[in-house]
Amino acid sequence: GEILIDNIDCWGLTMDEQRYVYVSDVVKDEVRRYKLGEKNYTLVAGGNDEGDGLNQLNGPTHLFVDRDHSVYVSDYWNHRVMKWNKDATEGIVVAGGQGAGNALTQLPYPYGLFVDRMVNIPANAKWKQNGVTVVGGNGLGSATNQLNSPFGLFVDDDQTVVIADWGNHRIMQWKTGDTRNGQVVAGGNGYGNGLHQLNSPSDVLIDKETNGLIICDWGNDRVVRWSRRSGATQGEILIDNIRCWGLAMDEQRYLYVSDAGKDEVRRYQLGEKNGTLVAGGNGEGDELNQLNSPAYLFVDRDHSVYVSDRYNHRVMKWVEGAKEGIVVAGGQGQGSALTQFNDPNGLFVDTLGTLYVADSWNYRVMRWTQGAKQGTVIVGGNGQGAGANQLKYPRG
Repeated sequence: GEILIDNIDCWGLTMDEQRYVYVSDVVKDEVRRYKLGEKNYTLVAGGNDEGDGLNQLNGPTHLFVDRDHSVYVSDYWNHRVMKWNKDATEGIVVAGGQGAGNALTQLPYPYGLFVDRMVNIPANAKWKQNGVTVVGGNGLGSATNQLNSPFGLFVDDDQTVVIADWGNHRIMQWKTGDTRNGQVVAGGNGYGNGLHQLNSPSDVLIDKETNGLIICDWGNDRVVRWSRRSGATQGEILIDNIRCWGLAMDEQRYLYVSDAGKDEVRRYQLGEKNGTLVAGGNGEGDELNQLNSPAYLFVDRDHSVYVSDRYNHRVMKWVEGAKEGIVVAGGQGQGSALTQFNDPNGLFVDTLGTLYVADSWNYRVMRWTQGAKQGTVIVGGNGQGAGANQLKYPRG
């Protein structure tokens, strides 16, 4: 063999999708991240001597790194499992920490660990029919407690919500506990094509690797990125000349973008301009190799792309490398029957392959189990309105 790293009391190893190696050092009570072939490292957990403080470890053993590059550590002598978010200076106790013992609150000398972060919603799940307003709800307007035609949204792991505030030409952020006012984190300088402006943004996501917002700047035919760090006053153009409507990112940080003008979806490696065609691209139409105004996207762990095909009133699934898609919901014309949609938009797929769709002009959210011929209404469907059991043009 060959020596990759020396002078380290290594106990546990793991590797992320970008082939960085994470190594626990049980003597120095720390976890390091290495780029293969390099001797220098980045400290990602511990490194503040042996101890039980939130910035310390005591005998770190096995590791797990999730797709957000958070590191989970078996903290052996502290009888706990710690989670260290990327670039954090201290960890979070996610299991144990109540001393050694056999109670359900305790972990005596934890070793191996694994984290399943995929969403799995039980097949018999029931939803409350009255919703709770968590953002906005103070009438149409541009104040920081208001929205004007909100479109796409993204919810981070800490429950921070970012929203494409279409009519106000801005991106709004609400953190957990912000019950009154949100924060403008991109745009908000009137509509226009300056780098400090947005024009009717339709979707947004958080790129955790760069701590940035990637935005469909629909009215400017471009995709832009804004830093989430304080002081950012303008964005940068990632892709231009694209009628972008929806965005998604896979675990390898490939960006998927729907182009409602060319009726196609492309996959981009960040920094490239052309991308790879992954759905549609055969002109407007309703054939299996076509789309008609593709909107929102979801990419599963197999890199299959789900597309809300708005004007075909259906949701399509395109398996990686496929030349045509599969109709997984709708496709029975425009309507309000359980087999139909009326302008489908936002969508999500859980680990069971169950599909959830915002059925905009039917004012409802639909659930379609894998292989089903019709869906079920899980919320809304009581006409448009502001009642707790009603929706009005649900989008992202």
